[in-house]
Formats: sequence, C-alpha cells, structure tokens
Amino acid sequence: MKTWHFIGILLPLLGCSHGSPAENEAQIQRTLNEPIITNESPEPIQDMAVPNLIQKHEKRQQQQKSKALMNVPLIKQNPELKYGCEVTSLAMMLKYAGADTDKMKLFTEIKKDNDPLKRSANGDILSWGNPAEGFVGDMTGKQAGYAVFDKPMIDLINRYLPGRAVNLTGKDFSEVLEHVSAGYPAVVWTTGDYRLPDRWETWTHGNEVIKTPLDLHAVVLVGFNETTVYLNDPLSGRKQVPVNKTRFIETWKAMQSRAVSYR
Repeated sequence: MKTWHFIGILLPLLGCSHGSPAENEAQIQRTLNEPIITNESPEPIQDMAVPNLIQKHEKRQQQQKSKALMNVPLIKQNPELKYGCEVTSLAMMLKYAGADTDKMKLFTEIKKDNDPLKRSANGDILSWGNPAEGFVGDMTGKQAGYAVFDKPMIDLINRYLPGRAVNLTGKDFSEVLEHVSAGYPAVVWTTGDYRLPDRWETWTHGNEVIKTPLDLHAVVLVGFNETTVYLNDPLSGRKQVPVNKTRFIETWKAMQSRAVSYR
C-alpha cells in the first residue's frame, strides 16, 4: 500500500531559495498582508496592587511567559548554500547554545538522501529522495536542491549537544512558545513569505508518494509577544523579523508543525 507524505519546499523550482536576496526581500514585502513593523517592542506593563509578594511574583512570571526576545546571531545561507535554509538556521541556534560549528560544517555533516532526481520528458519530477530521511538534492544550488526535515536535524543537534535535542514537531504551537520563553530558540518550518502554500508537487520515493508544497522555508524563532513572532531569516538576511503570530501559526501547521530545539 502506498503511503502519503506531505512535505514542503521553496524554490523557483526546488529548495529554499527562489531568487536573489533583493528579489526575496521585495517579494516578502509585497505579499505580507500587514506591513512588517520595525523596532517594535512590548508596551510596559504596570503592576496592580496585590495583597502580598507571592501574588506579585506569580503575576510577573505570567507576564514574562507572554513575551520573549533573544539576541540570536544572524547567519545568511547565501551565497554558499542556495538551498541550505535548514542547516543555516540550525547553525544560528547552535551558535547561540555555545556550540563550535558553522553552516558549512553542518552542510557536510547533515544526513543526505542521495536518491537521484528523475524527470519526465516535459520536466515533471517522477521520483526523488525523502527529506524525512536526509537532505534531498544539492544544497549548494549547482544542481536541483530540496530540503531536510526534523529527524536528521535532531541527530545533528545531539551530536553537538549530547542528549539535549528537543523535537517539538507535532506539538501545539503554545508548547513551542513555552520552550522559547524558557530561553531556547527553535528552528521552525514555514514558507518564504510566511503565507499558506498554494502550489504543490508530487513524486515517488520507493513505495511512497510524496506530495509537497512548492514553497517551504526554515527560520529561527527567536521571540514573540501577544501579537507577533520574531524570526531570524537566513534567506532574506534579516534579524528578528516581526511577523503576525496568527498568520505564522496557520502556515506552520500547514507545514506539518515542524520544529526542533534543545534544552
């Protein structure tokens, strides 16, 4: 029996790059329903009178959990890794955790699925690899490239932070935010403009049929507040990009709620 896997990619054709950095940035600005707010900061919250210090402490803890923002270093995937949004995002997260690595080390270390790309006479993809098993295609962009998903990333996190990897894939987004509020950034899967995908591709991998949205991207979730999530984007090269939280969650769920981090 054939099984169906719903997975995603971003490319003009394949991978997590669909133009030059300037074109990518212009596309994001054109397609977002709401303008990206720069220099946004949460409004100060004043304490109301409380009967004792314990209640006051509990209230402050609740307020702290409703917002967070981390100074995670920004790393750009281009020009070396045209389709390397996942390992570049992972490099940012691991750098923040104190690991001695970089995107090019992770590029060589991430597991690969080397099943070759086969196309029909008119160029449609007939068969290829499975990103759940390893990176599919050529990450450098010299040939067609695709993506890698959470399990190979978890293996790599554990290599640098033994026993500390956390796979948040399939969890409710509130659990991801709770993890981020504890001081741990997370690599999350979305689309290039953070909107719902609207184009799909299908190919076979052994006995599996893989159906994929054509617009998949990975970024680092570095913070949030009541209305906004903050992202380090390796493709646009922007740090702490503010994005509407509701829209982001919808897209994240469409990408099968994938997220990885550490503790």
